[in-house]
Amino acid sequence: MPSDVQVLVVGAGPTGLLLAAELCRRGVACRVVDANPEPLHWDRATVVHPRSLEIFESLGIVEPLLAAGVKQRIARLHSAGSVLGEIDLAICGSRYGFNIGISEEVTETILTEYLHRLGGAIHRSSRLVNLEQGDDGVLATIDHEGNAEQVAAEWVVGCDGVRSVTRQLSGIELVGHDRPDPWAVFDTTIVDWPHSHEANYAYLDVPPVILTALPQQRWRVYLRPTSEESDLIADASSTLSRYLPGIAFTDVTHPTRFHCHTKVAERYRAGRILIAGDAAHVCSPSQGHGMNSGLQDAFNLAWKLALVCQGRAAPALLDSYEAERRPVAEMITASGYAFEQAQSITDPEQRRARDEELCAIFANPQTRHHESIAEAELDIDYSGSPFVLGNRRKTLGPGHRIPDTLAVRHADGAACLLHELAHRCGHTALLIGSAASKARQLAQLESAIQSGSGALVETTFTLMAATDEPHPHCRLSAAAAEQLGLSEITLLIIRPDGHIGLRADDDHLNALTAYQTMLAAGRV
Repeated sequence: MPSDVQVLVVGAGPTGLLLAAELCRRGVACRVVDANPEPLHWDRATVVHPRSLEIFESLGIVEPLLAAGVKQRIARLHSAGSVLGEIDLAICGSRYGFNIGISEEVTETILTEYLHRLGGAIHRSSRLVNLEQGDDGVLATIDHEGNAEQVAAEWVVGCDGVRSVTRQLSGIELVGHDRPDPWAVFDTTIVDWPHSHEANYAYLDVPPVILTALPQQRWRVYLRPTSEESDLIADASSTLSRYLPGIAFTDVTHPTRFHCHTKVAERYRAGRILIAGDAAHVCSPSQGHGMNSGLQDAFNLAWKLALVCQGRAAPALLDSYEAERRPVAEMITASGYAFEQAQSITDPEQRRARDEELCAIFANPQTRHHESIAEAELDIDYSGSPFVLGNRRKTLGPGHRIPDTLAVRHADGAACLLHELAHRCGHTALLIGSAASKARQLAQLESAIQSGSGALVETTFTLMAATDEPHPHCRLSAAAAEQLGLSEITLLIIRPDGHIGLRADDDHLNALTAYQTMLAAGRV
């Protein structure tokens, strides 16, 4: 089947926009279609987590996001008139020790401008109505304002939301359950708010209320309505007035009721059709992981799909997308469901037991740190993936994300962080020598990697652990060297998504060959 385009992306929300932009950045011809005639002007997603900010930075578009949004540094939980504890993102381990509060429409605008700069475009009022899959491509039928158009694509990726037509046409089931009790949401200003605006606040009372900070001293208020016809403002006020008597909401906009779901697609790929974002998983809005997880889906899938489209990897490599991202969806949906269950408790004894458990969690430094990491979405790694290779390490091994805090000093004295060396379209090789290593060995190995890795490794950096010996390479701090657990020479191959694809502490070139062969064949 001759193709009109290599990849058809269905849906121009954050997931579809990031995926299309990353494909364009790698020279893959794609078309983005969206059923809506224009971008949505208001949506429910308001939180961009630290891991997503790291992704935006790697694309060079974090600054407009930081400028447009408000920093959310803490999340404070309340119940029965008291503070149970708080999540402090300053301890999460990211250089972004905060969320950004920003309406999804602004996030989409930033991603749309990025896509346009890369030469991409969005075809609106274009609704997918049919897919016919063949051995070498997919024939999509698109309805554009009543006119049917057929588009032949090598691959189709559905980023078209919880009611995904792509998922339905591909025969993929969304498995899970619906929550019978509804949510509601509205935007507002709160008169004489006495606490920090750089925070989110959860009140686990009846009814439960969550406040998320927005720019210009605005708030997005999520709540469980007391009935189908209840006054949403009165519902939220009844809870907040227990903590702040006389609380008043002004300039209320977008009052909306909605139902949420806890569901994960049974699979993420059906032949040449894949799904991502809300098309693949839907969860409670209470923890803000929905949109952020979709962004990470796109970031994981884009570089793999590009390798396949370029003929540098077998289609079987795309199975690694489901293998790595579906367990994450199961984790966040389970966490969101558990939080919803905890919110919904009405029995006084059960509520007291819940509150005591939460107080214990926040009183313990280890569990408090874990909560911060989970909120930041930095507890995600692919160490269990069959598509990463090498020496397994508890601290930094195959599948782990390169940490933000590992310091490097260039030979000229300029400092940077290790992650800054590793954001490219292709893979990055980090060749790290301990103090016992000889510079000549590193130089020979670096030359061999550059000549033997083909197009896979885009850039090679040679680092030396902290030592008093003079050498021409970048210098790794003593703390970073200890965290890495260096052998005499350690080779890290960093994937384009910032996770380690290969760690080799010996037999480096054979290990690199094995990793290249695995990617090309799409199997271990």
